[in-house]
Amino acid sequence: MPGSLFDYNKVRSSESFRVAILQRISSPLWRETIQFGPFNLNTQKRWKKPVDSAQTRMEERTRDLRLDKLMSQLKRLKTVLGLQELMSNRRGPYVSLQLLARWRNIVGLNVGVGVFLHKYPHIFEIFTHPRRRNLCSKLTQKMIDLIEEEAEIIKESELETVQRLKKLLMISTTGTLHIHALRLVRRELGLPEDFRDSILLKHQNDFKLVDLEIVALVSRDESLAVAEVEKWREKEYREKWLSEFETKYAFQIHFPTGFTFEKKFREKLKNWQRMPYLKPYETKEVVRVRTCGGMERFEKRAVGILHEFLSLTVEKMVDVERLAHFRRDFNMEVNVRELLLKHPGIFYISTKGNTQTVFLREAYSREYLIEPNPIYMVRRKMLDLLLLGCRNSREVQPQKEINETHTGIIPNNVYGGSRDGDWVIPILESFDDRNPKLNLSDTSDTSEEELDEICENSSIHDSHIRS
Repeated sequence: MPGSLFDYNKVRSSESFRVAILQRISSPLWRETIQFGPFNLNTQKRWKKPVDSAQTRMEERTRDLRLDKLMSQLKRLKTVLGLQELMSNRRGPYVSLQLLARWRNIVGLNVGVGVFLHKYPHIFEIFTHPRRRNLCSKLTQKMIDLIEEEAEIIKESELETVQRLKKLLMISTTGTLHIHALRLVRRELGLPEDFRDSILLKHQNDFKLVDLEIVALVSRDESLAVAEVEKWREKEYREKWLSEFETKYAFQIHFPTGFTFEKKFREKLKNWQRMPYLKPYETKEVVRVRTCGGMERFEKRAVGILHEFLSLTVEKMVDVERLAHFRRDFNMEVNVRELLLKHPGIFYISTKGNTQTVFLREAYSREYLIEPNPIYMVRRKMLDLLLLGCRNSREVQPQKEINETHTGIIPNNVYGGSRDGDWVIPILESFDDRNPKLNLSDTSDTSEEELDEICENSSIHDSHIRS
């Protein structure tokens, strides 16, 4: 009997010890203190190799704060130009704030339209309509002059635009490009809005339309078959006395501030710079990927094409998604975004502005283009006008009265105080007395065309009464 009791206590103590061990193993403190042992074999996690993809490279890339800041500013300018394009499609030179509020989602505004317009008094002019008594907006004369100047410069640089299109068609392996793809990068290439009629159909000795949406090159011009990087290579070869072996296939490299070099990165970069590849304007057969070193040479050819494409743009930058429309024409069946992220010394992708925009790093010094062109200079003036914000706005506030016979509007100082249009109130009151059936307060839902028609009819009625 005592022996059996002793055995019972022994079994019970072993069971309690086992339960205590299991509870301790399941606790997080045990996993932190004891990383390996006989009781935690099932809790060991297998080590996984870190994933190296375009998404991880995008998240772990070294940021260029200056280019990101520039992209944020260009996003606001893009919103302003979007509003300007919508306003230009209207019949009159002004648009009511009620109608502008409907365009908020179209241009991608995340704030109220009135708040956005008040931020930029050098671009938008806000006034009260003398008859409707509602707030309206129009572009300032400074902004209108810059837009007209840009259109005039684009028109004057028609020959340069023709050469730019011919070089793009010479890069294409089939000698053709889709007009839809060109339309997507029209602003980046400095093309006019009607480039299909004003350039492609006008210069029939250089271009021909194979289809409604496909343009082909009539004949190659070998004098244009010189890439921009070739000019830099020749300059490096002459001025720095470098060997042809070092510069023949090299690219200009500029890493961002704070870029960390991994192990053996410099050696890999040196070998990649020396590796030969098929240049963009060469008409030889594209190297096959399955050959020895074929994939690396194929990717380097794609890098050369993207480098030349960005060099042909006005501001040396373009949306990454729009580059994908040229993949088949340029015969570069690669992941464009992943290829750009593999070469941070040549390209930089900015994610500001809800888009992914690639910059040609060698073309920029801080936030400015090293070699500016006339179109870039005008767009930079627009950006500088936007960056003024409310500074020096006192020059904009004293507005001149506009002849009512031409525009039918009288400007108003929206910043408070006495307004220039206050003298219109008695006229409106007498207008209501003569037209008791018409109530201007009920015309909020009426379109602007109907309101203009009502006002014109009332003026005709007044003229008959006076006569």
